[in-house]
Amino acid sequence: QELEEARRWEGARDVRPLDGNVRRWGGLLLPNKPPYNTGAFRFELTFSPNHPLEPPCATLRTPIYHPSVDLEGRVCQPLTTPVHWEPTTRAIQVLQDLLLQLDSPDPQRVLRPDVARELQERPEEFRRRAEEHARLHAEPR
Repeated sequence: QELEEARRWEGARDVRPLDGNVRRWGGLLLPNKPPYNTGAFRFELTFSPNHPLEPPCATLRTPIYHPSVDLEGRVCQPLTTPVHWEPTTRAIQVLQDLLLQLDSPDPQRVLRPDVARELQERPEEFRRRAEEHARLHAEPR
């Protein structure tokens, strides 16, 4: 049911279980705003055997120049931390939160301090680098 809900959402494409495993979803996120809206970004959502009591883990598989995503694709997403997680939170909400984060980088959600500093102090340079990175790594929309 949650998978069907995610498949119908316009913020993502090709959402499906990976390797037939219903605990691992993959798909493409479609950012709405520059500098990322020129491409699609592959994500993976992994659910624990204790889901929904434990939060899923979102990972970006497409490299992205973003202050909240580290070089391994881990995402600083407070919604999915044990402290903030609510068992009633749906997978679609996790994906919507992730897309919102890509569209609006938050200096408070930082995994790459150098990129966050550049975003705050030299926004034009940040945007240029992020656009170039997206052009090189993102998939076609």
